[in-house]
Amino acid sequence: MSQRKTCYAQSSQVRVIRSKMVNTIIRESDLKEVVNKLLPDSIAKDIEKACQGTYPLHDVYIRKVKVLKKPRFDLSKLLELHGDGGSSKGTEGAVTAEGAPVGRPEGYEPPVQEAV
Repeated sequence: MSQRKTCYAQSSQVRVIRSKMVNTIIRESDLKEVVNKLLPDSIAKDIEKACQGTYPLHDVYIRKVKVLKKPRFDLSKLLELHGDGGSSKGTEGAVTAEGAPVGRPEGYEPPVQEAV
């Protein structure tokens, strides 16, 4: 299939490419795996390979990621993701003090301040 150097994909091809992109990201399914694959651009290479039959792509880069559906909130997974994060960059030394949990009613909002 011979194509000019400057040519554009038809709208039907664009739709197929987008659906293959979504399917590739959904196949990873775990948020942590998706983020880990976004950093070295391995998802972009997978998308490029998957779309070669539809339209010859090259130089595929992911520049923007948008969450379309709010994921189910699982506190244990959230804590697991943040537990791997690393150390905080505060100026305090090795002093760690755990505070007591504060009980607040559902939907609590702090009062508005007059001046800062």
